[in-house]
Amino acid sequence: MIAALGGTPPALAAKNATATIPIVFGVGDPVRLGLVASLARPGGNLTGTSGLELELVPKLVELMSELVPSARIIALLVTSNNPLAEHIIIQNAQQAASAKGLELQILKASTESEINAAFVELEAGGLIVQADPLFNSRREQLVALASRRAMPAISAWREFAEAGGLISYGASRTGGWHKIGIYVGKILNGAKPADLPVEQPTRFDLVVNLKTAKALGLTVPPSILARATEVIE
Repeated sequence: MIAALGGTPPALAAKNATATIPIVFGVGDPVRLGLVASLARPGGNLTGTSGLELELVPKLVELMSELVPSARIIALLVTSNNPLAEHIIIQNAQQAASAKGLELQILKASTESEINAAFVELEAGGLIVQADPLFNSRREQLVALASRRAMPAISAWREFAEAGGLISYGASRTGGWHKIGIYVGKILNGAKPADLPVEQPTRFDLVVNLKTAKALGLTVPPSILARATEVIE
């Protein structure tokens, strides 16, 4: 069997490689990505977990609007490693920004140097970073660049806030890996992927880094602090 960890590209590559070997994935929206027929009935040789990162983008836009109410432009940093996920994320963000009366600046990067170049182009009052393995592996670089620009930056993965990002809001990645491990065990014991519904998170953590807020000269609204799962001081 194949455990396709690392997001959408590995999952799509595994699906394209075989229609018979069981595959367990962890992605944002497996239905829209064409990995399964439905969450309840995957219908093929793939199943796994959905962290709902694509669907959480509007929530990140809402949080940024609360954090920096004076901003008229917010930026979204996406990777072009997966065009389909990129399209869905941008579409979701544009709709949410429009509903808030905000202009959305799209920045794209797929390498370390492109991340640096994206910050040169940055003209917004706040930055949303796509939940992607590339950006997670470069979170120290992203946090340093955001700090240099005094830029409020948020993401769906808590590792970003722990590294010095302002806020994260999303499901636990370690919780998702645990569920993937359970599914791997079930399949090795004879279960079929088609019979295992795609697992979705039931808990979303809001992590606020008050040290970063202080460095940025930002006051985190009480409405956000009251909803926070964890506050880093």
